[in-house]
Amino acid sequence: MVANSMKKEMRIIGSNAAVEFIGHGIKIPAKIDTGADSSSLWASKIQVDPKGKLSFVLFDEGFEHYTGEVITRKKFRVASIKSSSGHTEIRYRVDMVIKLGGRKIRATFTLSGRGTHKFPVLIGRRTLVNKFLVNVSKRAFPRNPGDVTQSLNIEMKKNPYEFYMKHHVKNEK
Repeated sequence: MVANSMKKEMRIIGSNAAVEFIGHGIKIPAKIDTGADSSSLWASKIQVDPKGKLSFVLFDEGFEHYTGEVITRKKFRVASIKSSSGHTEIRYRVDMVIKLGGRKIRATFTLSGRGTHKFPVLIGRRTLVNKFLVNVSKRAFPRNPGDVTQSLNIEMKKNPYEFYMKHHVKNEK
C-alpha cells in the first residue's frame, strides 16, 4: 500500500498531443504511438565534428517551426532502428527535456527525417511508460480533413472499377 501511494499519478493523453521542447521555445504537434518502442524527432543537418560533438537542427527549412538553431550534444548514443516496413537504419539518439501532458520530463529521441510524416515528433512507449495513459479517443489536434485515405475513398466511391484499374491493375504489370 505504501509503495502505491508514493507513485506519481499517471496523466491521460490522447492519440496526439502538443510537446514543448524546454529551452527551445517551441510547442509542436506529436503523434502518440504505443506501437513504437522509441520516440523520434525530426532533425536535419545532423553532423558529428572531429572532436566527437553531435550537432543538429530541429526540423528543416520551410517548416513553420524551423528556427535554424543549432543544437549540440557531447553526450549521445546510436541505435539501430527497424521501421514498421522492415527497413533498418542507424540513428543518433539524444535526450531532450520536454513538457507533455502538463508534465516536464526527460525523454530520449532518435533523430530522423520526419518531413514526410503528418507529425514531426513521435512519442513511443519508452517515453510513456509509468508516466502516461493513452486514451485514443482524445486528440489535441483534429484529423486532417485533407487526409489521403479520405480522398481515396471519395475517388473509389465515384467509380470503383476505374479506381481498381488505376490503383491495382497498373501495379500488377
